[in-house]
Amino acid sequence: MTGALPGWGDHLATLATADTLRQLLERPDDPALVVEAQRLLFLSLSAGYFSAFADPDLPDFVPAVNTTHNASCTNPDFIYGAAAVDGSGSYRISGNRGDGLFVFLDIVAGGLGVMEKLGPSLGTIDFDTLMLGPDGDFDLLLSAERPDDWTGDWRVLDPAAKSLTLRQARYDWGAGRDGRFAIERMDRPLAPRRRTPEEIAERLTALAAFPQRYAGLWLGFIKGQRDKGLWNALEHDDWAGRGGVQGQHYYQGLFRLAPGEVLLLETDLPDVVRYWNVQLADPVWNTIDWMNRQSSLNGGQAKVDSDGRFRAVIALEDPGVPNWLDPGGWSEGALMLRWTGASSGPAPTLRSIKAEDLRAQLPQDTTIITRDERQDSLRARRRGVQLRRRW
Repeated sequence: MTGALPGWGDHLATLATADTLRQLLERPDDPALVVEAQRLLFLSLSAGYFSAFADPDLPDFVPAVNTTHNASCTNPDFIYGAAAVDGSGSYRISGNRGDGLFVFLDIVAGGLGVMEKLGPSLGTIDFDTLMLGPDGDFDLLLSAERPDDWTGDWRVLDPAAKSLTLRQARYDWGAGRDGRFAIERMDRPLAPRRRTPEEIAERLTALAAFPQRYAGLWLGFIKGQRDKGLWNALEHDDWAGRGGVQGQHYYQGLFRLAPGEVLLLETDLPDVVRYWNVQLADPVWNTIDWMNRQSSLNGGQAKVDSDGRFRAVIALEDPGVPNWLDPGGWSEGALMLRWTGASSGPAPTLRSIKAEDLRAQLPQDTTIITRDERQDSLRARRRGVQLRRRW
């Protein structure tokens, strides 16, 4: 029986096919881009293991993405979790909401798990619509029908559901209480079992193929942005059903820094907005290190100018402004801005200017950030990231 199963060489051969993805790079022979693509492949393999053996009978919210698994333009302000479910089942989710900006649970017909195929969103649950206890405790049941004896919150579970995606949002990293979440299947007895060799082999085979699928999504996305000519330009998008939040405004595009120049991002703010951020990613759509660099800003971190507008500067060297976006040594990459729960979706603009002319393009009262102040800010940022639960 064992001899009929795929061997190590078979898995390596499957992994090797992912090298074809280098053709999606802007410069397939550029060593700097090739090694970043290779790193993304290894990242995909590592991240994929979290879901490769997911069991809808024994679900668990595992860290879909984080500071290490930073592919797909991971949002630095979110703590993510993903759990496999069976749409015909019944699931209890209990714990504490925490005190962050929001907690969303997206029910999807297929997510980015190794054993899943992408499917549409089947509905999003805002935890602020639940019957929260005084300290934020909750008890939620997902099922086809509400049991007569159930007294807690209940929401319908679509029979097409394959996974749940959990997002916690916070402006002030490391402060307050992040949420705590437990999930259990209720319509079947708790009966863990050892997987058969055939089941393990099936999942390992899928895992070996996952880098080509997962990395291919993001390399393909960036190629699509290039094909649209979105250099130093932004387009509006809606990622609902493709891993994004339903009803959220996304603005996305590519940045390119010319020698001696910086990019000035400017936007109005919605009259009402529950959450917003802007962030940078590298040429393979990994979010640039947000723990050690100020590569992102959110509505709590950003300084809004006296005229009510938000301005940020993308520059390789610190320009000494509060809203510096550090591209991590990349002169080319991607950026994304989100408006969540907003009364409107203002479109940001991006323009290239001479570094020496930057101050003249900013309001006169724009603060000057010294080197020591930047160091203090970055150290506080680094502590805040580490104080959150990332895995």
